[in-house]
Amino acid sequence: MTQQTTEGRSSPLGATLSPGGANFSVYSKHATAVELLLFDGVDDARPARVIRIDPSTNRTYHYWHVFVPGVRTGQIYGYRVDGPYDPPSGMRFDPAKVLLDPYGRGTVVPKNYSHEAARKEGDNCATAMKSVVADPGAYDWEGDTPLYRPSSRTIIYEMHVRGFTRHPSSAVAEKKRGTFAALIEKIAYLRELGVTAVELMPVFQFDPQDAPPGLVNYWGYAPVAFFARIMRTALARTRSARWTNSATWLRRCTGRVSK
Repeated sequence: MTQQTTEGRSSPLGATLSPGGANFSVYSKHATAVELLLFDGVDDARPARVIRIDPSTNRTYHYWHVFVPGVRTGQIYGYRVDGPYDPPSGMRFDPAKVLLDPYGRGTVVPKNYSHEAARKEGDNCATAMKSVVADPGAYDWEGDTPLYRPSSRTIIYEMHVRGFTRHPSSAVAEKKRGTFAALIEKIAYLRELGVTAVELMPVFQFDPQDAPPGLVNYWGYAPVAFFARIMRTALARTRSARWTNSATWLRRCTGRVSK
């Protein structure tokens, strides 16, 4: 039996877990209706549950929010939002489209993801990226803290997460190449070069199909979720384990833990 939702709260934005479920909050000044969609699978053509967010009880200023009991880490979700369609004013509301949570901490991409389907008329549930409920607080940072190294002593190495170790010359095991796990193995090499900081691109979810015909968006210059790490560069079977792999890379870079 589905438990009754409650009004929730406007802050924080995104999906926030608690012992009894999750609070969802999204900002939209001009929306006239918002639906929260819960999915059982990333490739599902229809949501398992549709929750209409009541503007009379679940809206604070321009924040639409709802608390959903029973939601756990890994829940796939998205939004449908209705409102004015006025392109000259920059508004293109389309209640048929599935939208990512702009403050979501995780994303999933269906095997038949289609950038073009999002541009055309009609429902795009089966081909749309979707958000995933994550629990960043579950990761054990083992007391890790920022290094506080001054800029005058910082040497930055900018690298592509996947491209840095894809070639066999990286000397990384083939199954690890192009992942955060592979980068961990190269920390010693970077230190030998005198590198003190690494700038990774891309690390957040982007649209790989946002590129000219026949090409792939390699550097991630079309971000779709600034708070969700790109999961294809994490070597793991589950979404939670992939999040852990990327966080472990960040922790290892500080050198405050054993390798």
